[in-house]
Amino acid sequence: MPEAAETDEKTAAVLMKSPDRFLNRELSWLRFNERVLEEAHNISHPLLERLRFLSISANNLDEFFMVRYAGLREQYRAGVTKVSQEGMTPGQQVEAIEKQSASLMEAQQACWKELRDLLAEEKIHVEPTSELSKADLKWLKTHFADNVFPILTPQAVDPAHPFPFIPNLGFAVAFQLVPDQPGAEAMVGLVPMPAFSPRFIRLPDKAKQGIRFIRLESVIAEFMDMLFPGYTSTGHCVFRIVRDSDIEIEEEAEDLIHEFEILLKQRRRGRIVRIHIDGDAPDQLREFITREIGSEPRDIMILHGLLGMKSLSELIVDDRADLQFKLYEPRYPERIREMGGDCFASIRAKDFIVHHPYESFDVVVQFIRQAAIDPDVIAIKQTLYRTTLNSPIVAALTEAAEMGKNVTALVEIKARFDEETNLRLARDLERAGVQVVYGFIDYKTHAKVSLVVRREGSKLQTYTHFGTGNYHPVTARIYTDLSLFTADAALGRDANRLFNYITAYREPPENAPDFEKISMSPRTLEKTLVDLIDREAANARAGKPSGVWAKMNSLVDGDVIDALYRASQAGVPINLVVRGICCLRPQVPGLSENINVKSLIGRFLEHSRIVCFANGENLPSAKARVFISSADWMQRNLKRRVEALVPIENPTVHRQVLNQIMIANLNDDEQSWEMDGDGSFFRLRPPERGDGFSAHRYFMENPSLSGRGNALVVSIPPRLAPKKRNKKQNA
Repeated sequence: MPEAAETDEKTAAVLMKSPDRFLNRELSWLRFNERVLEEAHNISHPLLERLRFLSISANNLDEFFMVRYAGLREQYRAGVTKVSQEGMTPGQQVEAIEKQSASLMEAQQACWKELRDLLAEEKIHVEPTSELSKADLKWLKTHFADNVFPILTPQAVDPAHPFPFIPNLGFAVAFQLVPDQPGAEAMVGLVPMPAFSPRFIRLPDKAKQGIRFIRLESVIAEFMDMLFPGYTSTGHCVFRIVRDSDIEIEEEAEDLIHEFEILLKQRRRGRIVRIHIDGDAPDQLREFITREIGSEPRDIMILHGLLGMKSLSELIVDDRADLQFKLYEPRYPERIREMGGDCFASIRAKDFIVHHPYESFDVVVQFIRQAAIDPDVIAIKQTLYRTTLNSPIVAALTEAAEMGKNVTALVEIKARFDEETNLRLARDLERAGVQVVYGFIDYKTHAKVSLVVRREGSKLQTYTHFGTGNYHPVTARIYTDLSLFTADAALGRDANRLFNYITAYREPPENAPDFEKISMSPRTLEKTLVDLIDREAANARAGKPSGVWAKMNSLVDGDVIDALYRASQAGVPINLVVRGICCLRPQVPGLSENINVKSLIGRFLEHSRIVCFANGENLPSAKARVFISSADWMQRNLKRRVEALVPIENPTVHRQVLNQIMIANLNDDEQSWEMDGDGSFFRLRPPERGDGFSAHRYFMENPSLSGRGNALVVSIPPRLAPKKRNKKQNA
């Protein structure tokens, strides 16, 4: 036995030095998007929801090309050869991405063909113009003349008229044109499709035919003669542009707002990274487009089918609710109802967590609204990473400032693809008298914190909200997130210190006083996680019970992954729920055989971050250390963002997060995928069986523990019985 143990240690030491212990981040993300696409094939979902998953997978892929792939292409062009943590150069990653994404896009086209046939069976049709009746064509011509023609700008492309600019994600229809009159020259005509016009035009309903749509590009092609009179088309095609949309700011920018306004305008004109061209395009026309637009050969992608599948969401019509998920109305916590709607009284009585989207985001809104109108509230501090232009949170902060309260809003204008919205919100808040700060140039502020200071008698009382999700009323209906409300004085002081670091320093100083309870990146959060994982490993080596349960969106950070590997080798059982990217290899002998990784994808988007440590007892137990966080376990979150890791100490909330939420996620086998050491995933239970346990269904049917009222009985999912699942049994 000693010799075997020594051999195992040597094997582990070799594995821990190899870059092969990591999976590539970009390829792992593509596998995640493949799982999203698989939900479009899931027959347990209503048909229009399957279409929505296809649309989501297409939108995801657009953003991936606009940011991640675009960044690697720039590195490759610049001759960068530095390898990533798994040992791939930018050039190698670009080639691997192109190969895997091509297969994914072919799968999307096959999925659309399947769903299109199923939609037709349900009398929802996307018609070609060739199948329209004379009456349909007459209606369509009038519609085109009144609603489409006025916003189109047909353009000739010749020496006197250069190829026009097509913005990011822009469509255009190109025509090969020959003159009707002898002597005139042939030319190429181009019609950029208007950005804010529907992609699918709904035709008048007919009882027997049902709901009918026609694509905008088909309508433009049908009435080409109105756009280019005197010419006949000998061929046409549709193409679509994807551009580099990442924003890099100058670290020494004197005016951050002005810098971002310039960069947002430049984003539309970013370098082309992909041109999607209709597979039916005439060869000569395709060659003309690619030459004139100035693209590189590897930018071109020929697609046989539908371009821009993101717009398929337009086919999800309200009058076919029978083909969508049944409407779900979030519960309002009974605790607050019993307190007459008084959030502060509810929080004073006991900490509680609101579990979105199963419980209403209105609680978060009510918390800020009550603070705004309460005469005893003297200060409100709020982070805003993503929200909406008509955000009720922003309206409440504005009202509070107008009433003379001290209101501070940290608006993160570097929130990708929300920069413009956040700039407008910041201006509105400033006009109302809110003190607006923008955080650090070097770090994004991703922590989700609200702090209310209220005068109660002779002292000041703090009420704090820590969240795992954004203050966004729309996404709060589809993202699973946690909102902790607490009157704990130490957590209030920590929240205030976090705000002070952001408003008073260029970056958190090394010699700043430590927090009392929370951990904050980039200062201490990663170290806290690694120390807690190492403590579990020490307990396992000492023969004590040990364990780690964690839930997150992405796991990339090499230092944390290595800590998990060490813990696995010490005998710590580790169960991870990682929705998206996972660079850790589970179930590798000698490296990670005690680590299980699963991904949960379904009706709601899993977004909450939770981590639980056994702390000398078998999980789950009342002695376990439980935390919620705004941070995924990625280098950017732990090293380049302001994030918070918050302990859960109240016994009821602790039991809710550990015994209810985490166990339900770990027990789910109806919408879960398990990961192998090579990065592949297998579904735990075929969708057609329908006899498994769904975490989403469980939470929809059962109230949470900490927000329950006096009369409610709450069921707890059965305790997890960790076991190695047999893939063959689940195939």
